[in-house]
Amino acid sequence: MTGPAYAVLAGALRARIVSGELAPGERLPNEQELSAEFGVGRSTVREALRSLASQDLIQTTRGVSGGSFVSVPTAAHLSAHLETGMTLMAAAERVTVGQLMSLRHLLEVPAAGEAARHRTDEQLEDLRRAEFDPAVAVGEATYAANQDFHLVLLRATGNPLLEVITAPLFRVLATRFGRDHAPDGFWSCVADDHAELHDLVAARDADGAVTAMRRHLDHLTGAYQQMDRLSRN
Repeated sequence: MTGPAYAVLAGALRARIVSGELAPGERLPNEQELSAEFGVGRSTVREALRSLASQDLIQTTRGVSGGSFVSVPTAAHLSAHLETGMTLMAAAERVTVGQLMSLRHLLEVPAAGEAARHRTDEQLEDLRRAEFDPAVAVGEATYAANQDFHLVLLRATGNPLLEVITAPLFRVLATRFGRDHAPDGFWSCVADDHAELHDLVAARDADGAVTAMRRHLDHLTGAYQQMDRLSRN
């Protein structure tokens, strides 16, 4: 690997972290040890550690028990990184509404079936609470309830990675593609679809939930594409 010395060192340490050689929560060798091992100055070591910290790969603390430690990954951190990347791609028009919604289809349609199979009574109640009356809930309350409904469905699958990957899609679509330009009847259609999905998940009808989610996302795709066109005019 070529490049600045700090980048070479950061790359070597990153490889150890990603491979699991340095486990989450484990302390990295100190500056003096890294300097001796890699044959670089301590200023180069500090720059490499700053680079790793900027990627949330390590956390550095001060004091007698301080040092640099491998970060313990969380779903929130992973999701935030994905959201940043997706948002930048959408802003640069390197990804379209259709492509984002296609990914939602790939993830959420089978997830609806899994949710119907594995949901708990508590999750079913959370799903019911996330439903909304389009005649009453408006603006941010509607957007939040819509997102919550889909997040509860994902959590009901029992696979936390689905929420990590899919939640950023919700936020990018909501903030980037002109949700304030929703066509007439849009939120009523969403509310009806959610009510149907709730009933199918309650009945543990996995096949029905899959079909209903596919139809629901088809509705959303057409609406988001229309909103995107309006937001550009």
